[in-house]
Amino acid sequence: MKRSLKLLISLAVHVRDVSSRAALRLLGRTPPPTCVVLYYHAVPTAQRQLFVRQLDTLLRLARPLPSDPNTQLEPGHHYAVVTFDDGFVSVKDNAAPELKRRQIPWTLFVPSGCLGQSPTWLRHAPAAARQDRVMTAGELRTLAQDPCVSIGSHTVTHAHLVEFGPDRANGELARSKADLETLLQRPVDQFSYPFGARTPALDQQARALGYRRLFSTQPDPAFQTPDEFVTGRVTVDPDISPLEFRLKLLGAYRWLARHDHRNQKTES
Repeated sequence: MKRSLKLLISLAVHVRDVSSRAALRLLGRTPPPTCVVLYYHAVPTAQRQLFVRQLDTLLRLARPLPSDPNTQLEPGHHYAVVTFDDGFVSVKDNAAPELKRRQIPWTLFVPSGCLGQSPTWLRHAPAAARQDRVMTAGELRTLAQDPCVSIGSHTVTHAHLVEFGPDRANGELARSKADLETLLQRPVDQFSYPFGARTPALDQQARALGYRRLFSTQPDPAFQTPDEFVTGRVTVDPDISPLEFRLKLLGAYRWLARHDHRNQKTES
């Protein structure tokens, strides 16, 4: 589906959301809390100021949350979580200082067997992305000392887990967790699926290994139930338009999750 069409549909969803919340308030009722998890990959130096504007927009329109909140969301408020996949050094250099300056909690999902390496899984990505690299063990250990930062697993090799048998998939899930816990000397119990490739069987394997929360790439609203195990996220980049970022931040792209789920049912 074309990006412009997605934007128009999402704008219509947002208008409906605003109308619904206004109607609830007219009836003397407080709208339920809402939350969106954003996920980035890289923040190139040339896009740092664009990222800064996005963070400032986030602080105006939402309350920042850690990726595994231990408090109940308050009705009438919108929340946002910031996450990054792949552990790129550009995130350390350009995103981390800006997040720290604003005291925004955030989570970095790292492929533990790729530390210090170039991202071989980005063969068809733009040149700027291919020139980035995964942080070294030392860089990651230093970054993790910031209390605003949480570290999660992203497999060992940035694996497409649905292509693996159960034993090999289990090895990727288990070893990445163990690697990062040894490096950081603290529990690692969050995981994001590379390429968003997941199945219910993989979810159960991850649960059995001690992961407490998994993250997909479906733009479902986040933290809908107290026992939520798989949490949706919406993809963003620093260079998307301000309108697209605002709509994604406010949850207006959630209709795409239903669209994708319907397509999966049709194809299965």
